[in-house]
Amino acid sequence: MKILALEFSSPQRSVAVVEDHGPSVSEIIETAPGHSMKPLGMVEAALKQAGLEREQIDCLAIGLGPGSYTGIRVAIALAQGWQLARDVKLLGLSSAECVAARAQADGFIGRVCVVIDAQRNEHYIASYELGSGEHREMSPLRLAALAEVRERERAGETLIGPEVTRWFRSGQVIFPQAATLGRLALTRRVFVAGAKLEPIYLRETTFVKAVPPRILPAG
Repeated sequence: MKILALEFSSPQRSVAVVEDHGPSVSEIIETAPGHSMKPLGMVEAALKQAGLEREQIDCLAIGLGPGSYTGIRVAIALAQGWQLARDVKLLGLSSAECVAARAQADGFIGRVCVVIDAQRNEHYIASYELGSGEHREMSPLRLAALAEVRERERAGETLIGPEVTRWFRSGQVIFPQAATLGRLALTRRVFVAGAKLEPIYLRETTFVKAVPPRILPAG
């Protein structure tokens, strides 16, 4: 299977082509503000590097976050359009798991806490146990107050994430990358329709009903 992976959830955006019959990976990484991102250009560059055409891609793997809502939406829209045009398979994966898998591949061993900015003085956190050849989720992704994560840091936990050192000096900066996302996708077979791809966003959405317009009496 030839997989095109899109990971746009962090400030370091990346696109990769991963194939299941060999170790080679073609990856394009760009660090730039979201409004200057050129996703189609990155896709074309990754395909050219891999020596493939668009129609040869079997599956798109999307990092669903949590993270940059705009970046994730761009990746989802690209995947949805691709599926409409080419009828490819789609996979949505957690960017937090991608961070953990990247840390494991980089040689981290033991318990780590993935930390991703959720704004409002909160963070998304999830704990993983990293072994020499695997990663295992120990506590699922959830929202945590800044004070709780600081307490984890004081307790000596290893904090990892794309921007973790903005808040926690002892943290280790690890970005979710498309190449890692693609390798994770090679082990998954739960494909979804484009309409089912949604960003991972743990806050409940609240709506306030608008006040009815005031009707002035006819004068």
